Amino acid sequence: MAEVMTPQFWTGLITIIWVNIILSGDNAVVIALAARSLPAHQQKKAIAYGAGAAVLMRIVLTIVAVELLKFPYLKLIGAILLLWIAVKLLVPEEDSGDGIESSANLWTAIKTILIADLVMSLDNVIGVAAAAKGSMVLLILGLLISIPLVIFGATILMRLMERFPIIITLGAAILGWVAGEMAATDPVLAQWVNDNAAYLHWVAPIAGAVLVVVIGKWLAARAKKDHKGIVDLAGGEPKA
Repeated sequence: MAEVMTPQFWTGLITIIWVNIILSGDNAVVIALAARSLPAHQQKKAIAYGAGAAVLMRIVLTIVAVELLKFPYLKLIGAILLLWIAVKLLVPEEDSGDGIESSANLWTAIKTILIADLVMSLDNVIGVAAAAKGSMVLLILGLLISIPLVIFGATILMRLMERFPIIITLGAAILGWVAGEMAATDPVLAQWVNDNAAYLHWVAPIAGAVLVVVIGKWLAARAKKDHKGIVDLAGGEPKA
């Protein structure tokens, strides 16, 4: 338990919770959509059972990801994926709830929640596995704390993110930071970095964070400009 007393442990725990909250907004929305047609007394059951199963599934998937990241080149691949996920976070998207059907049956709703969570969890798994840095205690504790926060605080979280967009930007920057750390600690590069360029342990995370924010904001501005052009061509915003 000496690990729990170190500053690195608490920094890692906060990072895991933050990353998971930022990346799990869509999953929380899917849970709400899948359960919305159930009778009121079954909605809480569907959310609780589906969320509980999703937590266990997410822990297993992330443990597997942590083990895989020990192999050469996989951290480099994971870093690239994480950079892409972080940039994508800053670019406006269509409503993520499209195509998710509600269900009038409790077990069908739970199955929908599990399948949707599995399909949408790649970003969470990579981000959390990277932030855990091989610590199973940190990994499991971080997931156990953050996933219920997301599920039961989904509405509040979504409103906060809409009201304070800086939360999303900070979350994306943290993912970029984690991606930089991953790249610098891949088994293929780790020894060379330690022997010849130890400064990369700081430069790579900073570069990852800056890269994500710059590219993400540029793509977001471009998407906004393109949308405005389409609206102008159509003669203004369509009426509701």
